[in-house]
Amino acid sequence: MKQMMNTRKLMLGASLLAMSAQMAVASTGTKQKNPNVILIMADDLGWADTGYNGHPRIKTPHLDDMAQNGVQFNRFYAAAPVCSPTRGSCLTGRNPYRYGIPGANAGHLKAEEVNLAEVMKAEGYRTGHFGKWHLGTLFSDFSGKGDKRNPKSNHMTPGMAGFDEWFSSEFAIATYDPYKKDKEHSHSKFYLEDDDRRAIYVENGKPMEEDLTGCDSKIIMDRAIPFIEDAVKQDKPFFTVIWFHAPHTPIVGHPKYMKELYSDLPEANQHFNSVVTALDAQVGRLRKKLKELGVAENTMVCFTSDNGPEGNPGPRGRSQGTAGKLRGRKRSLYEGGIRVPGIIEWPAVAKQHLELDMPAVTSDYFPTVCEALGYKMESDRPIDGVSLIDILKGKQQKRNKHIGFQYNGHKQKVMIGERYKLVKNEGKARPKSDNGSTPIAAVELYDIVNDPSETKNIASNHPEIVKSMMKELKAFVESCAHSNAGEDY
Repeated sequence: MKQMMNTRKLMLGASLLAMSAQMAVASTGTKQKNPNVILIMADDLGWADTGYNGHPRIKTPHLDDMAQNGVQFNRFYAAAPVCSPTRGSCLTGRNPYRYGIPGANAGHLKAEEVNLAEVMKAEGYRTGHFGKWHLGTLFSDFSGKGDKRNPKSNHMTPGMAGFDEWFSSEFAIATYDPYKKDKEHSHSKFYLEDDDRRAIYVENGKPMEEDLTGCDSKIIMDRAIPFIEDAVKQDKPFFTVIWFHAPHTPIVGHPKYMKELYSDLPEANQHFNSVVTALDAQVGRLRKKLKELGVAENTMVCFTSDNGPEGNPGPRGRSQGTAGKLRGRKRSLYEGGIRVPGIIEWPAVAKQHLELDMPAVTSDYFPTVCEALGYKMESDRPIDGVSLIDILKGKQQKRNKHIGFQYNGHKQKVMIGERYKLVKNEGKARPKSDNGSTPIAAVELYDIVNDPSETKNIASNHPEIVKSMMKELKAFVESCAHSNAGEDY
């Protein structure tokens, strides 16, 4: 297995070198410089938790401006209704069930997978990861989740995955004063009870020696911006992954925004709203810095969330996120669990504001970036995402490919197209209806364009559509199973 992995890495490097040589020979001196790429992700941010998507109170002026100046996707999907699987889809372009991360804190990003950090590093990019990792343990002998996480077999750090620099946590940490030791702030008993600093931030393989205080979103950006500045100083393109912890629990509010913007609200809402605004402020800080450095024009900045809002069947505690009119929340393949905010700002390519109703998904990042670089994936390796380049340019407004989803937590499988959404609910674990008592139908079909809240199951009215989409869903599930068994490697 190790020899096969090394062979694949050598082949990847050779193909990229050959591609670079061909591009150099073909160059006429007018070829556009490769773009910088920044992938930003919030954690548990619901579809309607931003100002531009209609939240009545949460202030997100920088995300609103980013949406207004970029491409705003009204139907952008996380590849899964929970965090770890979605993160892997961003880097590989593949459905989580292909690469063995079906749920949170499960599996790891396999070394055999080709991911964006590897591809871009081979192309001469500086690569950096900042924030929540959640794609493997950061130590082979420790996990903040305990031995059940199997740290030895699931050891995969950002550095092992192709990132030159990394400042990362294995999983969620507090959104304010993450090193403070009390139950309000700690997400790991190993830090709270055993004082094991490996459960919080790790920088290039070493736990932080000093306590970091204040806004966690700022702590993350404090590391990401110098990385970008250094790459620009070296005249190197950069690939920067910024995965915030906000607004995942432990939610500890930002005092400034709680007092100045949300003091009239219930305490839980003060905490939640303030950490979203704090995240937004750091997005604004980043966008301002890109302009100051003179690289904003040819930097692709993508923003999304890893899944819908926490809480079932509704908000609970400080998890006050909302999916608006959409049905479902985190851990559900109904729209509220997977439809999330989605923005791409790239002035050199997306030259005007676009608001699109076509479906797109986090798996689209990989093929989009690869097309921008001119990199071709192995033809025998299934890629679930599609390139959005022509869509960003305004040349195309339809996806022309269905999106498949799986989630064993509720035994759901889904296929989404331009108009229709097929939902297959399986077994005794089938989720209940909204009233929590009656089992829902085994097969559902929704006109997701005209019924985004998924209120009317029209499966019986369109048996031919159900049959066609069910066939495609079956093939997708089988293909993922083959991939997960290692047949793509």
